Amino acid sequence: MIEHCWHHDHDILEIRPVAELKPAEFRALAAQVDPVIWEHGSLQGLLIDARHFRGWQNFAALVSHCVFTRNQHRHLQRIAVLSDNVLLAFMPQLLNHFVAAEVRPFPGSGEEAALAWLAHPG
Repeated sequence: MIEHCWHHDHDILEIRPVAELKPAEFRALAAQVDPVIWEHGSLQGLLIDARHFRGWQNFAALVSHCVFTRNQHRHLQRIAVLSDNVLLAFMPQLLNHFVAAEVRPFPGSGEEAALAWLAHPG
């Protein structure tokens, strides 16, 4: 399941995967995000709270995640990833090769710093 909320008048989207991710969840999330992108033209930032990320339900869910990222990344200026997981700490470095947005890791306790970085692009 993916929980989400908006910050700064829909400029920053926060997503929190709280269970194994399923393909339908990315379609549901896109249905919430796409109208905001259509209205605003882009999002200032995306905060991925990966502190409780448990992986994907199956390969189809991983593919859905990749499709969602491919369709959304051009509309993002910055992506912040919260995690204390050593393997997930490398995710921003990997994402920087595939997405147009600037990606930066933050420790699990760094939510305020991550939101501040997302709110003030420079």
